[in-house]
Amino acid sequence: MGVRVSAIAAMSTNFVIGKDNKMLWHIPEDFKHFKRTTMGKPLVMGRKTFESIGGKALPGRPHVVISRSPQQPVENVQFATSVEDALKAAKGIAESDGVDEIFIAGGAQIYDAAMPYIERIYLTIVNRKYEGDSFFPRINGAEWREEIIASAEEPVPYIIGILDRKS
Repeated sequence: MGVRVSAIAAMSTNFVIGKDNKMLWHIPEDFKHFKRTTMGKPLVMGRKTFESIGGKALPGRPHVVISRSPQQPVENVQFATSVEDALKAAKGIAESDGVDEIFIAGGAQIYDAAMPYIERIYLTIVNRKYEGDSFFPRINGAEWREEIIASAEEPVPYIIGILDRKS
């Protein structure tokens, strides 16, 4: 079996994932879910998303960052100039590390460009509308099977689900 391409994201009911390169909510349980789900597996993200997490790799996960311009070397980070090159690099890392999944971790342009390759989406939906400038791509519900794995009302109402692309 090959390496599965997954996405992990949190969005509002109106598809907002951020504003001014920041998340608009703080849900500790969602951060724990992100860490648990992605630990030990390669993360693929755009340069702006990478900068929004401090410009260094999150512990325990190799990163592949997509950037059109050359970047200074960063520990535990590879750079790629396209989604396709980033996916190839991340899959190579996953295979050499013996893991079966890589994660697309944003932002909006990267989710959009990677969507044809994504087989699973770990999606947190915050049950509110937000004003934002960055959006998760709209997906056709008929193409995905959905399973809700968690929900809560605090600190804001949200659900965490897994969507698997139907074959």
